[in-house]
Amino acid sequence: MLKSMTGYGKAQAEINNVLITAEVKTLNSKYLELNLRLPKAYSDAEMEVRNLLSHLLVRGKANVVVEVQHLGQSSTHVDYNKELFAYYYSTLQQLADSVGASHDDLFRLALQQPEVAGSPVTEVGEEEWQLMHETIRMAVKQCDVFRAREGDALRMKLHGYASEISRLLQEVEKKDGERIASIRERLEKKMEELMSLEKLDRNRLEQEMFFYIEKLDISEEKVRLRTHLNYFEQTLKSADSNGKKLGFLGQEIGREINTIGSKANDATVQLLVVQMKEELEKIKEQSLNIL
Repeated sequence: MLKSMTGYGKAQAEINNVLITAEVKTLNSKYLELNLRLPKAYSDAEMEVRNLLSHLLVRGKANVVVEVQHLGQSSTHVDYNKELFAYYYSTLQQLADSVGASHDDLFRLALQQPEVAGSPVTEVGEEEWQLMHETIRMAVKQCDVFRAREGDALRMKLHGYASEISRLLQEVEKKDGERIASIRERLEKKMEELMSLEKLDRNRLEQEMFFYIEKLDISEEKVRLRTHLNYFEQTLKSADSNGKKLGFLGQEIGREINTIGSKANDATVQLLVVQMKEELEKIKEQSLNIL
């Protein structure tokens, strides 16, 4: 099952008048980029939570916010560190006096300094720790559901792009028979002209003609491209979501398409190759957002 790296999940849980909210937002990224914001009371568990999220989210740019609300308490209650405020205020006064600046905004500036004002930190009980972990897991699960739904839409798109490349390859295969016949006819006429010349090494001419035809042959490229497309379809149906594998297969598909274009020496085939490249670019773009 394909999963998108774009997702959103939110969960809430309550225990002993403590409401815990966890929110998870994810976007596509080559690696896991985790931005975690926890209340101060939970800061000791940051590494533990990061390890948990790394295991659950796997890949993508993730923004995770955990908030705690103590029900029944005034949300406007704030503690002030008076000694720290006085230190900041005195330091700002000295700086202002050294440059002859006004003291008008010093109170506001000192109040805004780190650790001066904040909500009181309460001790976290074991049940609350466990509930926080469970809430985060529920939010990630909701995000995972979102990812799976988006992944299903991506699977349909990628299947359509690969199917179009397969259809265009069939057109190339039909045209290839005509192309080879046309090339052979031109070469036979050219050989008839050359055979009339004196001092002509006929064995060498036949070898050169053979090498020329070999360079124009795209049989192996067609077989490999068909194989890559079949494997791509199998990967889309796999139980695992593997965006890296799809990206790698996209590179292999592109390699065969480019080789067919460079060896074909035919305007119609070149046009079909251009159309295949257009579909391949869509595959590359969408594959970047797959987990």
